[in-house]
Amino acid sequence: MADSSGSGLLKPVLKLSDEEFQSFKELLRKEPEKFNLKPISWTKIENSSKEDLVTLLNTHYPGQAWNMVLSLFLKVNREDLSIMAQKKRRNKQTKYKKFMKTTFQRIWTLETNTHIPDRKYHEIVEVQYRALQEIFDSESEPVTAVVAGTTGEGKTTFLRKAMLDWASGVLFQNRFQYVFFFSVFSLNNTTELSLAELISSKLPESSETLDDILSDPKRILFILDGFDYLKFDLELRTNLCNDWRKRLPTQIILSSLLQKIMLPGCSLLLELGQVSLPKIRHLLQYPRMITMQGFSEQSVEFYCISFFNNQRGIVVTENLRNNELLHLCSNPYLCWMFCNCLKWQFDREEEGYFMAKTDATFFTNFMVSAFKSTYAHSIYKQNRAQLKTLCTLAVEGMWKQLFVFNSEDLRRNGISDSDKAVWLRIQFLRNHDNDTVFYHPTLQSYFAAMFYFLRQDKDTYVPVIGSISQLLGTMYARGQTHWFQTGTFLFGLINGQVASLFQPCFGFLRSIYVRQEIIRYFKCLGQQQCSEKLERPQNLFSCLHDSQEERFVRQVMDLFEEITIDINSSDALLVTAYALPKSSKLKKLHLHIHKTVFSEICYPEYCKTRVSMGKRRCSFMTDYGDGSLFYTLLHLPHLKYLNLYGTHLSNDAIEYLCSAMRCSTCKVGELLLGKCGISSKACGKIATSLINSKVKHLSLVENPLKNKGVMSLCEMLKDPSCVLESLMLSYCCLTFIACGSLYEALLSNKHLSLLDLGSNFLEDTGANLLCEALKYPNCTLKELWLPGCFLTSECCEQISAVLTCNTNLKTLKLGNNNIQDPGVRQLCEALSHPNCNLECLGLDLCEFTSDCSKDLALALTTCKTLNSLNLDWKTLDHSGMVVLCEALNHKRCNLKMLGLDKSAFSEESQALLQDVEKKNNNLNILHYPWVEEERNKRGVRLVWLSKN
Repeated sequence: MADSSGSGLLKPVLKLSDEEFQSFKELLRKEPEKFNLKPISWTKIENSSKEDLVTLLNTHYPGQAWNMVLSLFLKVNREDLSIMAQKKRRNKQTKYKKFMKTTFQRIWTLETNTHIPDRKYHEIVEVQYRALQEIFDSESEPVTAVVAGTTGEGKTTFLRKAMLDWASGVLFQNRFQYVFFFSVFSLNNTTELSLAELISSKLPESSETLDDILSDPKRILFILDGFDYLKFDLELRTNLCNDWRKRLPTQIILSSLLQKIMLPGCSLLLELGQVSLPKIRHLLQYPRMITMQGFSEQSVEFYCISFFNNQRGIVVTENLRNNELLHLCSNPYLCWMFCNCLKWQFDREEEGYFMAKTDATFFTNFMVSAFKSTYAHSIYKQNRAQLKTLCTLAVEGMWKQLFVFNSEDLRRNGISDSDKAVWLRIQFLRNHDNDTVFYHPTLQSYFAAMFYFLRQDKDTYVPVIGSISQLLGTMYARGQTHWFQTGTFLFGLINGQVASLFQPCFGFLRSIYVRQEIIRYFKCLGQQQCSEKLERPQNLFSCLHDSQEERFVRQVMDLFEEITIDINSSDALLVTAYALPKSSKLKKLHLHIHKTVFSEICYPEYCKTRVSMGKRRCSFMTDYGDGSLFYTLLHLPHLKYLNLYGTHLSNDAIEYLCSAMRCSTCKVGELLLGKCGISSKACGKIATSLINSKVKHLSLVENPLKNKGVMSLCEMLKDPSCVLESLMLSYCCLTFIACGSLYEALLSNKHLSLLDLGSNFLEDTGANLLCEALKYPNCTLKELWLPGCFLTSECCEQISAVLTCNTNLKTLKLGNNNIQDPGVRQLCEALSHPNCNLECLGLDLCEFTSDCSKDLALALTTCKTLNSLNLDWKTLDHSGMVVLCEALNHKRCNLKMLGLDKSAFSEESQALLQDVEKKNNNLNILHYPWVEEERNKRGVRLVWLSKN
C-alpha cells in the first residue's frame, strides 16, 4: 500500500547543494503562476528545510507538486536529478503495471471463463473494442465513457479485458500511466472513506506515493464496475468535495468523482446496467456510450465448440437449435451456464438435454445439474438443507444490499469451509480479494428468490429477511430496482416445469404458498384504502411473463380495474401485450407507447427484445407491432376507458382500433386519443367507426385534424345512432370554417353536451357561427370551451345573446382571449339577465382592466346560478379588488369557486381575500382551478410514470 508522504520527491531534492537549494526556493516564488496556482508565502519557503519544503509543496499543490519540481530541477541546471527522478518514477509505474497484469491475468483465466481464444473474443467485441480505443485515443482531455447493456451480456468481462490489455502494454499506452479498477458494490459496507484510501488499497508495496501518482490526473483512468448493485443513492449534490485525502461518506466520494469535482482531470470508464444507467447518466459530463450486444448466433456456436473442444460441441449447438435456445444463449452468461449444464450431464454419462423457456427454468437447470454432479448420492433432505444455507446467505445479502461476504457471513448462515470449497468449484461462489461473492450477481438474485420456496414456518426468524409481501412492496410500490431480478425469479419459480426439475433432487417447492402470497399482496395493493400504489406495471408484466402460468397470470391481472403504463421499449410492449389481454376485470387503461418503440419494431436490426436476462426474438408485425394490440385490448370484457395520449398511431393501428370499435363486444365508453398523430383521413375512419359504438366521450386533442377531419366528425354527430356526449378538439388546427360544419351538427345531435374547441384559430366569425346554433332551443350543448381561440369583444354581443336565451348552456370558457373591457361588460350584462342560467364562466388570462370590477360585482350579486368564475392570471388593482370583495361578501352572491392567484396581489389585497374566505365558508379561491379537470377530460398526461 502506498502512502502520500511525498518521499518520491524528497530523495532527489535532498541531492541539491545548499546553493542550488537556495536558487530552487527563489525560483519557487514565481513557479506556481505558470500552473495558475496561488504562491506559498516567501516566509514559509525561506525558512523551510528540504524535508519541510517537499511537505509544503505536497500540501499546497496536491497533484501538481511533481511537475513543478521537475521544472525547477531544470532551471537550477540539475537535469540529472530530473532524469533520475523520472526514471525512478517509471520503474515504480512499471511495478504497478506488472502487478495489475498478474492480478487480471489470474482473474481472466480463473474467473471470466470465456472458453474461447483471445483472438476470437476480440472478434466478438470488435465493434465495442474499437469504439473504446477511438474514444480515448482521439481525445487528450478527460473523457467519461459508459459501457452499457443488459445483465449478463459481458460488460464486466469487457472491462476486465481492457484492464488486462492496458497492463499488458497493448491498450491506452500513450494515454494513461495508471488505470484503477474498482467494483463499487464492494463498498456497500463502507460508510466512510477517502479516495486516497481507495486507491491505496490497490497499490502494491514500493509503489509511487499518492502525491506522485495524482500529480498528473490526465494520465489516470478509473474503471468502475457494479453500479447496479451499489446500495448508495448517487445524485446531484451540492456538498461535494475536491480533496482526495478527506474522509467522507462513501456516496459523497463516488458522486464527487463521477461529477468531476474530485480529480476533474482524470478519465472515467463506467459499467452501467439497466438499473443504474437511468440513475447515474444525468450525473455525467458528456458521456460517450458503448453498448454490449451479447453473442451473435455464430458466436454462440463458436463458444460451444470451444467450450467442449471436441465433437460434442457440434452436438451441443444442434441441441441449441432444436430446443430454440439460441436466443437465450446470446447472453454470454447464460451461454456459459448452458454449456456447464451439458458438461455435467456428459460427465454423468447422461444424454445431453436442456429445455428452458424462461430465466427461472434456465437457472434451475443449471443449479440442479450442478448438485447432481456434486451430491449424486445424497438424499433430497440433505440436498435441500445444503441449498437452503446458500439461499439464506443470498436473501440476507439482498435485504442488506450486501454482495460481498466475509467468513463470518458464511459461518452465520451455516456454510462451512468444505461447503464453500464445493460452491467455489461448481462456481456458485467465487473469491473476491479476501472475501466471497456469488459467481454472478444474478445468481444471488436466483438463490434469494428460491429461499421463499424453501422457508418453513418452523424456521428460525431472521429479522433482516423480509416477507414476500415486503419484498413485493419494495419492488413494486417503492421502486427499489435492485430487487427486480429477484422478483422476476420469484414469479418464474412458480412455473410447473421448475417444480418438476426441482423435485427429484430437493423435494417439493412451496409454490402454492408463494402464489397465494403474491395474489394476497396485489389484492391489497388494488384496494382504494391501500397507501401503496403500483409503480411501473411493466415490471409486473415482465415477471408474469416469466412465470408462463396462464391461470396465475389471469388471477393477478384480474385484481386491477385501472392501469397506467408507459411503454418505452419493445421489451415493455412484448410483456404488456402478453399480460393486458388476460385482464378480464380491467375498466380503465392509460397506455402510452413511445414512437421509438415502433422504430425498433419496423427495423429488423432492432427487432431483438430482452426480457429479464434472456433475449426473445419476435416478429412484432404478427405480435401486436402492427397495432393489433389495440384490437385485443378493446375487446376486454369490462374495459370502459382507454387513453392512448402521446402514442403515435400508424395507419394499421387506426384500422385495428376502428375495427374493434365497430364490434358489438367492445364496451369502451371513453376513448382518449390525444397527441396520437391522427390526420384528417384517419379522423374520418374513426368517425365512421363510432357511429354505432358505445363511445360517449371522445378526445382528439393535439392532433392535426384540420377542418376536413372535423367535417367527418360532424357527419358522425348528425347520425341518429351516435351517442357521443363529449367531444374534445383543442389544438386541432381548426379555423372558422370548421364551425360551419359544427353549426349543422349541433342542430341535429341530441346527445352532445360538451364541446371543447380551445386553442384553435376560430376568430369572431367562428364564435358567431356557433352562437347561431346555440340560439336554437333544440341545441342540447351544456358546455362550450373556447379558450385561446383569438376572440375579441366583437363576438361578445352574440355570446351575450346566447346567455339570455339558451337555458341549457351551463359552462362557457373564454379564457386567454382579447375580449377587453367592452366584451366583459356585455357578458356581465347578460349574466344579470333573469333568463341567464350559466353556472361557470372562464375569463382567465383575458385582456380587460380593473374598470370592469363594478360590472363583475353586479353580475355576482344578481346572477342566481353562477357558482364558478375563473379570473386566474388576472391582477386587478386594489380599488378593483375592494369592489369585487364587497360583492363576494354579499348575501346574494352564490359563488362557490373563484379562480385567482392570491400570491400575485399586494399584501393589502391578499388580506381582503383572506377575510372573504373566513366569512364565506362555501367559497374556495384557487389558482389553476380547472386544470386537473380539463386534463382529465382531454386525456392529457404530462407524466406517464404515475402510480396506479
